[in-house]
Amino acid sequence: MSDFIKHECGIALVRLLKPLQYYQEKYGTALYGLEKIQLLMQKQRNRGQDGAGLATIKLNSMAGTRYISRKRSNAPNYLDDLFAQIQNHFKDVPLDRMDDVEWLKANKPYTGELLLGHLRYGTHGDNTIETCHPFLRQNNWISRNLILAGNFNLTNVDELFEELIDLGQYPKEKSDTVTVLEKLGHFLDDEVQRLHTWFKPDGYSNKEINQLIFDGLDVHRMLKRASRRFDGGYVMAGLIGHGDAFVMRDPSGIRPAFYYYDDEVAVVASERPAIQTAFDVHINKVQELKRGHALVIKHHGIVSEEPFIEQLERKACSFERIYFSRGTDRDIYLERKQLGNQLVDDVLEAVNYDFENTVFSFVPNTAESAFFGLVEGLNLRLNQIKKDKILAMGDNIDPKKLEKILKMKARVEKLVVKDLKQRTFIADTTSRGKLVSYVYDVTYGIVKNNVDTLVLLDDSIVRGTTLRDSILQIVSRLKPQKIIIVSSAPQIRFPDCYGIDMSKMKEFVAFRALVALLEENNKEYLLEEAYERCLAQKDKPKEEITNEVSALYEQFSYEEVSNKIAEIITNKNISTEVEVIYQTIEGLNKACPNNNGDWYFSGNYPTPGGNRVVNRAFMNYMEKKDVRAY
Repeated sequence: MSDFIKHECGIALVRLLKPLQYYQEKYGTALYGLEKIQLLMQKQRNRGQDGAGLATIKLNSMAGTRYISRKRSNAPNYLDDLFAQIQNHFKDVPLDRMDDVEWLKANKPYTGELLLGHLRYGTHGDNTIETCHPFLRQNNWISRNLILAGNFNLTNVDELFEELIDLGQYPKEKSDTVTVLEKLGHFLDDEVQRLHTWFKPDGYSNKEINQLIFDGLDVHRMLKRASRRFDGGYVMAGLIGHGDAFVMRDPSGIRPAFYYYDDEVAVVASERPAIQTAFDVHINKVQELKRGHALVIKHHGIVSEEPFIEQLERKACSFERIYFSRGTDRDIYLERKQLGNQLVDDVLEAVNYDFENTVFSFVPNTAESAFFGLVEGLNLRLNQIKKDKILAMGDNIDPKKLEKILKMKARVEKLVVKDLKQRTFIADTTSRGKLVSYVYDVTYGIVKNNVDTLVLLDDSIVRGTTLRDSILQIVSRLKPQKIIIVSSAPQIRFPDCYGIDMSKMKEFVAFRALVALLEENNKEYLLEEAYERCLAQKDKPKEEITNEVSALYEQFSYEEVSNKIAEIITNKNISTEVEVIYQTIEGLNKACPNNNGDWYFSGNYPTPGGNRVVNRAFMNYMEKKDVRAY
């Protein structure tokens, strides 16, 4: 999208199911696991901007030896820096030692059979090393050590935090990550203690009980007890000190997770193509982790997928399909093309079917797949137009007219390119704004001055600021007679609270358009009425709260909001007419039928906490508070 927003994180989990010697002999390296998790993380780099981390566990280690290793980086080149730091541990190892698996495992960190990687997009808060996953909860009992990394946001952190206090804990920090870590950790402790209490009367020594705990720990039961009150979208991955591992997905399937396993390896990632590429496996071998289920890999290598919480209606994030996930996934690629294809009729009506004087392009690069779909649709319509014109000639076919008809084509061009962003040392706002406007550049000489209409496809419009301050100013220099911005996603009207950095109402250009329309039509009193309704529900249980913002949008048609958005994003410095065409929610659901989580477009939140968040975000707007709503 032309407006950059932060979004979901990425996870990568690898469990080597054979001894390290096996990989040394078959693949020529005892660091097979490290190589694979690095590749998984590289192929999901789109899911992280702020930092990355990796943790490993060595199985069957002797007491008194280091069996957990963790490294995190928030450097600008965080992923390269992370693995450079890890590789430093091996740079002075002689070649013969690199082939000595037993020596490596005994003497070098990051040579474990269990690996967990994480790529971080910080939706809120500081980008410090302490906010990078994985997080570690340490304990001298091996089965009570817990490593956690995830792609999640919870709407009810306050509620969960109070539960921890009621349990007698004294958390060091009030955040969703720490709260989840301590909640899972509490029930892990409880399960371990339960097993210890169960086996102790039978005369086992504490050392013997350890092994019984390893075998008997019911990870699904632990997750079920810990997650009972979770409200949000999440994929959480955890490693337990003795070697159990798990990945749990929320009951609505909001956040994505995929897995694959064979007799050599079990692997989980946020995106399917990463697994396909890293392990060279067919798409049919990679499975989607079912919503409300956890994939558990026991320390002895048994893999199982079982429910830990009651499933809710599937509401997988549609933004994954529109923008966030890489388009290298077959299904996502085809869905994005379909999103573009569905806009053909609206676009052609807007340009009066004038192929000769219309140039079609896209911005930014992430919109390319949807643009391919738009172009395919344009060509199909154009073929029908050609056919009709030829048939209308009847038996008296004029060769010159026929040649002219056959030469008709859609004018598809690469007009807008993103240039390197300049560092803005100049202090004053005006000068800085001018520099920002040059982030994009254009191809000159293609558009006929004051004749051509320029159609630009964007995959989504959130704030509209990049369009207003950069893209439209740049493309207006081509002197088109009209610019039509086409969004392959619907109007973003509501905040997200499940992992995307979209939590403030004032930042949405659709909401600003709504407020402007209310003011122009002397209906601004409706804002106050909605605010009072939100206040009245503020202290109710989240299950009883209703979305009080949705009704405001019902005052105006979809087209009226689009037209007002066009006005807002048209910089006063340009005179070219601007029109905006949006995908409809119905069109989105048609193109992406299995990812129908559309709350940022529709206001239909998949969990009760969502309604509380949208009302809180609206109250923040009315109270002029520039803070997150959850």
